[in-house]
Amino acid sequence: MGTGMNHFQVYLIMFLTGGFLYCGIEILYRGYSHISMLLAGGLCFMLVGAVENLLGDGASLIGQMIICGLMITGVEFVVGMIVNRQMHLNVWDYSGQQYNLKGQICLLYTNLWILLSCPVIVLHDYMEYILLGSQLPNYKIW
Repeated sequence: MGTGMNHFQVYLIMFLTGGFLYCGIEILYRGYSHISMLLAGGLCFMLVGAVENLLGDGASLIGQMIICGLMITGVEFVVGMIVNRQMHLNVWDYSGQQYNLKGQICLLYTNLWILLSCPVIVLHDYMEYILLGSQLPNYKIW
């Protein structure tokens, strides 16, 4: 690791990067965000890396995108059930969307997360490359 940082510092930077990106996407899309989205986004960013590490070099980019999009949707569901249903903070409500589950997730946003996971996967890889000295993967589309 040539950055002079320990692993905790590196992963904290990566967690916060994911969290701020997630909040930024929300602010661009609907004009506001919530602190819970910083935590959810950071967790999702770290889990994207975990998915890549578990799948190994043989995984296709499309396969990773699908798994990551579904994983992000799962995190949104859990966070939504806690923040919106248990804590009654009403951060979001997808009840008006088709194919929603308890107003916390819906098919439209699952598909958007699948698409958005591609640049997130690449960003995560480049951050590990720069901050940890990891090798960049050879991406296979299919």
